[in-house]
Amino acid sequence: LDRVLERDPNGDENNEYHIRSLYFDTIYNDALLDKLDGVKNRDKYRIRIYDGSDAVIKLERKKKVGSYIYKEDAALTREETERILRGDYGVLLASPQNLCREFYVECVSHVLRPRVLVDYEREAWVLDEGTVRITFDQNVRAAVGGWDLFDPKLPTLPVLDPGTLVLEVKFTEFLPEVLRQLLPPKAQEWTAVSKYVLCADKTAYRHGFSGWND
Repeated sequence: LDRVLERDPNGDENNEYHIRSLYFDTIYNDALLDKLDGVKNRDKYRIRIYDGSDAVIKLERKKKVGSYIYKEDAALTREETERILRGDYGVLLASPQNLCREFYVECVSHVLRPRVLVDYEREAWVLDEGTVRITFDQNVRAAVGGWDLFDPKLPTLPVLDPGTLVLEVKFTEFLPEVLRQLLPPKAQEWTAVSKYVLCADKTAYRHGFSGWND
């Protein structure tokens, strides 16, 4: 890939960076169940940081419509994030960013609450033609013991088999033929893989076995 694409400018000298995402779901786990049931149109909210830093904090909404995925984001401050984690969602209502106010409505009307904290290391390559982005997410794990995004000591549970990682191929217009030839055959098939679902399943014991089994 290094011969064809550019390395992600956010990576270190090894083209890697750490991602931590806190996913929100309703008390009925609607986001999780919609994913498992293959609902065509669905939304998912998360707060994401990079390399354990509060320099960039994003509230993101991942919207799926049929086979297409659209992501929106809004910037958060450290103070706003910590207030949200304490359950003070009023800070969102005062935001000038539409996504924050819409997230407030979801938190109040559908009782969205923190559900899963996901950690992993990412390698990424990009290409302007087709707006291509290829990522390798490894050491995917679910953090337990709290929702503090900035706590580097949170214990984690691995969710993938040893030696396994997640390859994602994203593009907006077309995938150049040279990349189709480079990618492994299985990577050219549409496959549903959700790090949120993997980590939610791994931490199901925290929310009671009976409810998840039902």
